[in-house]
Amino acid sequence: MTPTRGALLVAGTTSDAGKSVLVAGLCRMLARRGVSVAPFKAQNMSNNSVVTLDGGEIGRAQAFQAAACGLEPSVQFNPVLLKPGSDRTSQLVVRGRAVANVSASNYIEHRQALRAVVAEELESLRAQYDVVICEGAGSPAEINLRATDLANMGLATAAGLPVIVVGDIDRGGVLAHLYGTTAIMSPEDQALIRGFVINKFRGDPALLAPGLDQLESLTGRPTYGVIPYSDELWMDAEDSLGTVADAPVGRPRRPAGSQWLRVSAIRLPRISNTTDVEALACEPGVAVNWVTEPSRLTDADLVVIPGSKATISDLEWLRRTGLAEAVVQRAAEGRPTLGICGGYQMLGRSITDGVESATSRSDGLGVLDLEIEFHSEKVLERVVGTSRHFGENDVSGYEIHHGRVVHNGDASLLSYADGAAEGSVRGGVVGTHWHGVLESNAFRREFLTWAAAQAGRTGFDVAPDTSVAAMREGQLDLLADLVENNLDVDAVLEIIEEAGPR
Repeated sequence: MTPTRGALLVAGTTSDAGKSVLVAGLCRMLARRGVSVAPFKAQNMSNNSVVTLDGGEIGRAQAFQAAACGLEPSVQFNPVLLKPGSDRTSQLVVRGRAVANVSASNYIEHRQALRAVVAEELESLRAQYDVVICEGAGSPAEINLRATDLANMGLATAAGLPVIVVGDIDRGGVLAHLYGTTAIMSPEDQALIRGFVINKFRGDPALLAPGLDQLESLTGRPTYGVIPYSDELWMDAEDSLGTVADAPVGRPRRPAGSQWLRVSAIRLPRISNTTDVEALACEPGVAVNWVTEPSRLTDADLVVIPGSKATISDLEWLRRTGLAEAVVQRAAEGRPTLGICGGYQMLGRSITDGVESATSRSDGLGVLDLEIEFHSEKVLERVVGTSRHFGENDVSGYEIHHGRVVHNGDASLLSYADGAAEGSVRGGVVGTHWHGVLESNAFRREFLTWAAAQAGRTGFDVAPDTSVAAMREGQLDLLADLVENNLDVDAVLEIIEEAGPR
């Protein structure tokens, strides 16, 4: 069966329960069946974001889900984005544009206006596409927040959406999570819950079956499927929660040559766009690990300092932990170090900030002849250009930053399409404001070949055929296969059709 019109909300018992991947899998499954489908997340909280074609900013997961549908990212898919800058404040991005810095208490003041934005964008999508698959945020069981909820049962009630709840069995206690999530809701919200999906199952399904039968007996709701754990799924993480220190990025593959290239990516407290290093982890023979202490930098062949939503705060953290000293020592020895966006800014001589931080001026690490000045208006651009340093290759990416370069005394890394210079190269230190630059395959191969030579890894050979875009497509098809093979797809499609034409 293939639905003609409809919508669905995928909620989760917790953050990182599997909402994002289930939505992506459902979207790709429907797209493969010829259905016009789009994703939607009313409100997201993440520092992993991308730039849309119209120069807006949305969560990375919604860009991944858009790709599952065969669509370009759009601000319609994620109209409200919160980017945490500290434990208490976040930048509020509405329809792709930063509009305010908010705390948990004063965010409530924006709720009524945001509710209208969410309703308008969802209605627009439902008019444009046959099916819209919506993703909840966090857990729908946060009853203390129900009155002002935009993304879970508040959205489902306002838009008349049936709801499926997904739980991660790998964390333990999933049956209690599913039962409790339903039981704690009001009767009105409970009426919208159609059933459950179990995620990341390992083991014998026969042992789980009695528990699912009892769960249905207790709640009156079936479990529509049990999705097995797959260690092949790792690209395009939604946020930094899964970015664990000392944990490998991706699934390292056997090197093309005789040696591995070891990469240490610094896990900053306010890290953003963690997906930048995933392109390195796609390469055979490149072992990427997140690190938080200096000893992990001493024997690394390449160190990466990624983006940050709180550049000066994270720079101070580098100094407190001793990581800053280790980076400076590497630079003095000519050993490869790459800074991206906020990480690039930290490598310079100074940062003047009145936007993200109360500190007006801070000294950088001083390994690049670079001065940065923050402006209130954020740079949001999709960019194309040419590599100036690692072969004359075409390069593309996107920029999301408040900091502007006011002085750069080093060699340029890249050129914009109009010929303007971007980025810096000085000895073994390389920096750029461009996110996603490592997804440009030819550039990445040249860069890794250079890094291996600088590090003395003469036995490392870069693979000639790795494509990040192709690997991402493979991940999306794997998700769709998991959905097709492990869910009662016809039952789920019937649920989607409950929310028929508006």
